Amino acid sequence: MVFSSLIFLFVFLPAVLLVYCAVPRRLKNGALFLFSLVFYAWGEPVYVLVMLASIALSFAGGIAISTLKQSEKPKRAKAALIVCSALNVSMLAFFKYADFAIGTVNGIFGTDARLLHLALPIGISFYTFQTLSYLIDVYRSETPALKNFVSYGTYIALFPQLIAGPIVQYKTVAAQLASRTNTAAQFANGIRRFLLGLGKKVLLANNIGLLWNAVREMDASAIPAMTAWLGIVAFALQIYFDFSGYSDMAIGLGRMFGFSFPENFDHPYESKSIAEFWRRWHISLGRWFRDYVYIPLGGSRAGRMRHIRNIFVVWLLTGLWHGASWNFVAWGAYYAVLLLAEKFVFGAYIEKLPPFFRHCCCMALVMFGWALFAFETLGEGVSFIGTLFGAGGGFANGETIYLLYNNAVLLVLCAVCCTGVPKRIAAWACGKFSGGRIALSAVRNAAYASVFVLSAAYLVDASFNPFLYFRF
Repeated sequence: MVFSSLIFLFVFLPAVLLVYCAVPRRLKNGALFLFSLVFYAWGEPVYVLVMLASIALSFAGGIAISTLKQSEKPKRAKAALIVCSALNVSMLAFFKYADFAIGTVNGIFGTDARLLHLALPIGISFYTFQTLSYLIDVYRSETPALKNFVSYGTYIALFPQLIAGPIVQYKTVAAQLASRTNTAAQFANGIRRFLLGLGKKVLLANNIGLLWNAVREMDASAIPAMTAWLGIVAFALQIYFDFSGYSDMAIGLGRMFGFSFPENFDHPYESKSIAEFWRRWHISLGRWFRDYVYIPLGGSRAGRMRHIRNIFVVWLLTGLWHGASWNFVAWGAYYAVLLLAEKFVFGAYIEKLPPFFRHCCCMALVMFGWALFAFETLGEGVSFIGTLFGAGGGFANGETIYLLYNNAVLLVLCAVCCTGVPKRIAAWACGKFSGGRIALSAVRNAAYASVFVLSAAYLVDASFNPFLYFRF
């Protein structure tokens, strides 16, 4: 089940809200836990057992680590952390990386071991990282171990952010799990944020994704450069509106139930450097790697060579986290090289360039990265980068003009909406017409209602409603 589906919008969510509001405070976590299991099991009921095993393991592990720490047995506490973390990572590795490992061994040694062809449990990368952050924080004494299994299960399985984040560290929602207040203003704010995300996903991501699909299905050896650029820009916009839209819906749903989830995007396509881009894109993932990998390895304080090593470790792991394929490894290494070059080689020179030029250079490099990211194999990605430079044949043709003509308005709309311009216009309007708050509120609510109606109408006949991050 996905948020941008009619069954979720008109059946599942109303049922959850009805039950959640009806049950007493002490049962609210239990209701959310139960409905979250139903949500997860909707498409793959067997894999809910994998998630429950991960929850039970990390719950018991947290208690064991805390007890051993309090008993002044640090070595045993560390051993418990290692064992529980290794078991959780092993589940992720088995489902996500087994075929990748087998295929790599077959390729290197010429063996013919059979692939397992396991379906990837949806959201396993996200909830595994949450269990790991919880165990590590308990070991660091940054948060107490949770003794209530239902509350802990609610934290891991909470359906608003279970499938694709944002990755929520337990210490940021611990107080909210124990006690939270639901107000009408907070609920209304949650609805607006959810509808904003729904519009991003259904009206923008899905439609611009059709342009990318049209380019991707062409013969790569005959794609003109302009057509290739149209395609990769469309993919960049699709993945942004797809993922940031889902994050907005998750944050909005969290607010409806009294939770405050961290922001996951901050208009990354406004960036003027690669480092800035990654401070703005998938913020919760970057924070996770910073807190649990980069800083423990020494960060930037361990000397230049170790700093370089740490950057490569983090980005190779980031690439692998996104997918079990060499193109994702190359994508991670690509950004490691760019970040290191920006920091140690070109950074001082880049800062002296005009902001517009810096922005264009950054976006061009990001587009090359998306070319590696968008395809199933490294060869396809590298080949497509060649087409961006004209290797496919020529600059443009009749099909290029056709695609540009039919998608020009959508491209402009997406380009504007992926920046902070709409938010700044809204803030200006609120300040300019502060005296007419009732009228302004009516206009705003009418706009959100229109987004909902248009999105629902689109979904009634939609045959194209993918979610790109489900494969991670």
